[in-house]
Order: sequence, then C-alpha cells, then structure tokens
Amino acid sequence: MTAHPSATTTATPGPRPHRAPPAPGSSRGGDVRVPYEGLRDFVTGVFRTRELPADRARGAAEALCHGDLTGFTTHGVGNLARLYLPLLDSGRCDPRAEPELLADSGAAVLLDARRGLGLWTATEAMELAVGRARLHGVGLVSVRGGTHFGCAGHHALRAVDHGMIGLAASNCGRQRLTPPLGGALPMLGTNPLALAAPGGTHPPFVLDMSTTVVPTGRIRAAARAGERVPDGWLEDADGAPVGDPAAYDRGEARLRWLGGSPETGGHKGYGLGLLVEVLSALLPGAGLGPQRDASTRPGSPRPDDDVGHLLLAVAPGRLRPEEDFLDAATGLFGALLDCPPARADEPVTYPGRREWRRSRDRIAHGVPLGAAPHRELLALAERSGVAFPAPVADGTGGAA
Repeated sequence: MTAHPSATTTATPGPRPHRAPPAPGSSRGGDVRVPYEGLRDFVTGVFRTRELPADRARGAAEALCHGDLTGFTTHGVGNLARLYLPLLDSGRCDPRAEPELLADSGAAVLLDARRGLGLWTATEAMELAVGRARLHGVGLVSVRGGTHFGCAGHHALRAVDHGMIGLAASNCGRQRLTPPLGGALPMLGTNPLALAAPGGTHPPFVLDMSTTVVPTGRIRAAARAGERVPDGWLEDADGAPVGDPAAYDRGEARLRWLGGSPETGGHKGYGLGLLVEVLSALLPGAGLGPQRDASTRPGSPRPDDDVGHLLLAVAPGRLRPEEDFLDAATGLFGALLDCPPARADEPVTYPGRREWRRSRDRIAHGVPLGAAPHRELLALAERSGVAFPAPVADGTGGAA
C-alpha cells in the first residue's frame, strides 16, 4: 500500500475580514500565530526524526494540523508530544509499518495497519477507498491493527477532495471509557464518526463528532486550564453532574453519551457509539471495548492498541450526473444559509462551514497557538533539533 499525498483543501472564496491583533505574531487572548506551512513542516520534521518515511510524515502532519486549522485543538499539534511521540517512542506504533491487504472483493477491502501511525494509515485507507469508488461507485476500506487517527473529519474530507462523499469512523480499541446506557462499568470508547460531502458552490458539509457528549480531550484541556466543565459532560456513579474535569482521570467521573439521560435522548448517543463499534471494529476484527469478563479482569495494559477504522467513499457521479448532484448540493446548503435566523446576530449555518472559513483564515494569516502549547512546541523543537517557525509578524489576523 503506497502513500497518495494530495492537497487537503479545496479552492474557495477568500477569507473574512479580520481585525489586527494586539501585537505582531499574536492574536487576541495572547495566542501566538505561526504560519501554517511552517507548522506543518515542523511536525513533518519531528515525525521524520522518528523514522517515518517523508511522504507519510507529511501526511501525518497534515492530519494533525487539521485540528488547529479548523479549531479542533484538542486533536491538534498539542497531541504531538502528548500522544503520538510516546506511541512511537514506546514501540507501540511502528514508524515503518506497511499495511497488509487481508481481503479484497473489489469495492470492499480489509487491511491490517500493522501498528502504523493512524494519522497516515487512515489517510491512505481513504485514498484507497476513493480509488475503488471510481471503479465501483463505492469504496469501503475496513482497518484492523490501527492506532489513534486524529480528527475523523480530516479523513472524511479526503473524499471531498475527489468530488466524493466520505465517511470515517473509529473505535478506541479495547479502551473502556463510558458505560453502556444504564450500566455501571465502562465498556466503550468515545467512538468518533465523521461524514463529509461536497457543498456545490458552498463549503463542504463536515459532521465530525464523538458519540459521547464531548471527547476526552475536551475534558483534559479543561483540567489543564483549571476550568470547570458544564453540567451534562460528566457524571458520577449515581448519575449526578460533576463539574471538576480532573475527576475524570481520578476515576471519580465518567463521560455521558450524546443526548445525556434516556429521557433526553441518551439512547441515541449510545446507539451511535455501538454503530461505530460494529462498523469500525467488529467488521475488521479489531480490538473491541465490550468484553464479557470486563467486571473481573482488568483491561489490556495497552488498551488503545488494535484500533479499528472504517473509511468509506461514495462517488455520486456513478449514480447520477455529477453536475446535477453538485447543483442540488448548492441548493440544499444555500437554502439552509438563506433560512431566516431566530436571532439577527446568529445567522443559520451548517456543520463544516465555520470550520472551513476558519481554516482559510488560518492558512492565510497564521495558526493561533496558546502561550502554553507554544512553549511546549518550542521545547520539543529544541529536543528534536527541528526548527520551529517564527511567529507571523505582518500584523494581520485575529482570532477566528
């Protein structure tokens, strides 16, 4: 299986107007702005120091920087030293893994990622799905033996780059983070799911979500910042809300499913979590969170190994004239944007549009990094011997 490097963005209208930041190289709130290409090249260089091949290191860097471009910072470059380098340095992730083709029925493929870095293995799997969709109208790549793949939306958007609809889903291996609805023991992960589709003349539709009310990264970011979390994110063993995010890693709180309690739709989040478990792990034979002996035997000492992914691409042009599809997409998303807003200062939008505009802004004017993450990356640069980009100093760009 070979890499298929390609642009992760599409040609689009220019960015919004912005206000000048307080000082060159920074944006409101004390963030430091650095050029996107420099940040991507830095992350690429750090991955190269861990022996990733050049094309795969760049693909992994693009996947990781997607979080910072779109505002999903809990899945951005802050995870480089916190998550991905420890995976590589511990040997749990093989920097030179070559995914193995286990089954091939034409439109559907089963791959073993062989402990490759999920940031690039999922990207390549989606490129393979796109290739099969060109031939068959649909391409499905099921992956076992994977590792954390970052923002699901990044991988789904790869299909949009080729004019297709993309779906990306991943379980969390054998991690047990959240109990089944009404259960007392954690058995499932946050199980992210993303769908991306062309928007015609509008930005792509991108739904990128965890099936719990928030991912664990949001909880831990709040704990690092010393902030409390809203009621509804965490609960204790009796179902009472917990506001202290640090209670999660102390084992005193658990994540809630999207929708919360059964009365407010928690069965929907739980059902979506199981949907992801079935499609991304049960199908390829990856590690499953739910185990019948979960109450008597502790989980694997490496529970987030053997993660499963599903990458799916659909080629609308194989089912109907592509121009008709794109015209209809323009009408669909345009109608939503034209809907009269309930509040004049909050125009109607749709998932992916704000993130798209934010990414255009940040590509043009720099990616904002908080003061603490910036210091962490500078320290990593010194340890790794890889140059970190200088802040943007042209006086443009505000917080997007």
